[in-house]
Amino acid sequence: MRLCRYARQADGQRGSAGRFPFSRFGGTCPLWNIHAAFETPERVQTQVIRMPEGASYFSIARTVTRAGGTHGAPAQRLAIGLGCDVAYAPRLVYADGIDLDRIRPVDIGLNCYLCERPDCSARAHAPINRRLRVNERERSLAIFSFEED
Repeated sequence: MRLCRYARQADGQRGSAGRFPFSRFGGTCPLWNIHAAFETPERVQTQVIRMPEGASYFSIARTVTRAGGTHGAPAQRLAIGLGCDVAYAPRLVYADGIDLDRIRPVDIGLNCYLCERPDCSARAHAPINRRLRVNERERSLAIFSFEED
């Protein structure tokens, strides 16, 4: 079994032992469970994600707290993400009780600047490779509307 690991280290570095695509700028998709890990510190979050090219991964995320900290400078809390191709997920204890054949993957992108998913309500930035479409009389879940091919 080949697991891939993806993590943002304290110095902002990310690592991948597999083929998980990391963007070189712009952070990560806000829909990825590594961000939700901060909502429930020290608890494991699981998620099935699907990338734009169609690859699906089983993602495990949780926070860890570094030792140390002082009054006025609390110990640093980091989010760690691990994952593998969804085909290997049944071998993991974290996938127990999850029906991987029925669960709908969360569609995520590399980051908002490169994501071309038009109806994303979590989008923080307009895509850099699309032309914005502005209509002051139209409302949508997504904050940015853009032209599609």
